[in-house]
Amino acid sequence: MDAIRTASLTRRFGDTLAVDNLTLAIAPGELFGLVGPDGAGKTTTMRLLAAILAPSSGEAWVGGHEITRNPELVKLQLGYMSQRFGLYPDLTVDENLRFYADLHEVPRLIRQERLPRLLAFSQLEPFRKRLAGRLSGGMKQKLGLACAMIHEPRLLLLDEPTNGVDPVSRREFWRILYQLLQQGVTIFVATAYLDEAERCRRIALLHQGRLLACDSPAAVKARLPGQMVEWQLDQARAAAACLRRRWPAAVMGLYGDRLHLLAPAPEWLDQARAELRDAGLGPAHERPCEPSLEDVLVAALRHDAEVPHARS
Repeated sequence: MDAIRTASLTRRFGDTLAVDNLTLAIAPGELFGLVGPDGAGKTTTMRLLAAILAPSSGEAWVGGHEITRNPELVKLQLGYMSQRFGLYPDLTVDENLRFYADLHEVPRLIRQERLPRLLAFSQLEPFRKRLAGRLSGGMKQKLGLACAMIHEPRLLLLDEPTNGVDPVSRREFWRILYQLLQQGVTIFVATAYLDEAERCRRIALLHQGRLLACDSPAAVKARLPGQMVEWQLDQARAAAACLRRRWPAAVMGLYGDRLHLLAPAPEWLDQARAELRDAGLGPAHERPCEPSLEDVLVAALRHDAEVPHARS
C-alpha cells in the first residue's frame, strides 16, 4: 500500500487552478520532494494531503485513508509542519511540546518517556526552559519538527521547513530527517532549495499546479533534451544578456563567471559562439557539463510556458 496516493487531485480558488489533476504515488519509507517556484501549488498540495483543504475534484489517500471520507483518520497518520508552524512564542520549549502532546491526546505515561527522547533527538535539551520566541530560526524549526513528531506519526508532510534557515541549521535539520528515515518514517517535503531536492529519492516538478516530471533527480536531469555546456567568461552576465537578445527562449543559467547553456543542436552552439565573438565576449573556456536541477527546472518552466494548456 502506498503511503500517499493521489488520482487527478484538483483544487480551485475561484478562477485560479492551484492544483491541476495531480497524480502521484509515494512508497512507505520514501523521501519524496515537491519542487517548484512560488505559486506552483506546493502548499495547496500539502494542505490537501493534510485534510485541511477539500479537493475540488479527484481523490487522495494517506496511509490508506481517503482524505475527504476519513479526514480525522488521515490526521492521525501524519505530522504536518506548515511554512509558519504554530509555535507559541510565550511558551517554553517544554510547554510547547506538552501542549502538542495534549492536542494529540498522548497519554501522560507515554509522554514522560517520549518528551526527553524528542528533546535529545532534536538537540533541544539544553534549551527546554527557553521561550520559543527567543529561539534561533533553526532551533524553532527543530522544535516545530519535534512537535509534529509528538504522536509518532509514520508520515511527515513538511512545507519548506528550512526556508530562511542558515546553512548550518539546514544541515542539522536534514541530519534529523535522515534519522527518521532510518526508522521507517515516510517524508514528503516541499522545498525551494534544489540542493535539498537532490537528497530526495524521487522528486516531482510542479508548475502552476501541473506535474511536469516525477522521477529520481538523476533521471529527471537525464531527460533534458540537447547538450548542456559550461562557458567560463570574463563578463558572464553581459554574455547572457547578449544571447538572450538574439534567442529570448534560450535556456541558460548564471553561476558566477560561468554560464550554463542548453544547446538544442550543435549548429545552435556554433551560432552562439559566433555571436559572442562578434560582441567581444567570447568564452575563455568551454566544457560539456552535467545539468543541475536548476538547469532542468528552468528548461521545464520555459517549455511549459510555451505550451498551451486546456483548463478543465
